[in-house]
Amino acid sequence: MKLAFSQRLLAGISVSLMLLSGAAQAEKNSITIGVTGGPHAQIMEEVKKVAAKDGLEIKVIEFSDYVQPNVALASGDLDANSYQHLPYLEVQVKDRGYKLSSIVPTVIYPMGLYSKKIDKLEDVKDSARVAIPNDPTNGGRALLLMETAGLLKLRDGAGLTATPLDIVENPKKLDLAELDAAQLPRSLDDVDLAAVNTNFAMEAGLVPKDDALLLESPDSPYANIIVVRTEDKDQEWVKRLVKAYHSDDVKQYIEEQFKGSIVTAW
Repeated sequence: MKLAFSQRLLAGISVSLMLLSGAAQAEKNSITIGVTGGPHAQIMEEVKKVAAKDGLEIKVIEFSDYVQPNVALASGDLDANSYQHLPYLEVQVKDRGYKLSSIVPTVIYPMGLYSKKIDKLEDVKDSARVAIPNDPTNGGRALLLMETAGLLKLRDGAGLTATPLDIVENPKKLDLAELDAAQLPRSLDDVDLAAVNTNFAMEAGLVPKDDALLLESPDSPYANIIVVRTEDKDQEWVKRLVKAYHSDDVKQYIEEQFKGSIVTAW
């Protein structure tokens, strides 16, 4: 009889702890979000202000590359991140097995072609050295932009994850250098042309609308996204985060601060 009572007591305690744990999780009022430096960090600081009015405290952690924010999120060191587009996330999930999910789109940072040596794309010389991102999706994005510029031609169906191996026509015999995306603005002293993500271009003091020889179209498929662990995607704090990010205050800040170089995707 004592044994049965003890078992019922333990079962009751276990249920109570589970309920308390679930309630604590549902009522989570403090989260940590990873971003890359520059505009992503600036925007998240504005989101942080809006979220605070709703009782959600956000701690913003800055990273200097595209790899570590997903590593940190998958390992539980972050609650969310906001720095990548969907094609990049999909490759990361496929290659690394992350259980991460996209929640909503945020902003579009049009990739641009930049140069310190020429003033227009028509001046690109034969055998010019061109730097592009070395990660699969941004590398493909750069190649598609170069194709739009008429600098090369990719095989049919190469798509968003095109690589230099997909180039079927390279009339100027361009010499491609694949570099870490964050390093591309610094490469402009050493190469003739570079395909640079807008966040890194702006961080380096470039003004995309003025300095880029060519910018992606605003209808680019590379809208950035908020990402969380798949197990958390239906949590109440996620809804509050989205509400803050998609607020009129944040939209107005982006429009006034970046003057069209960054476009909201909602």
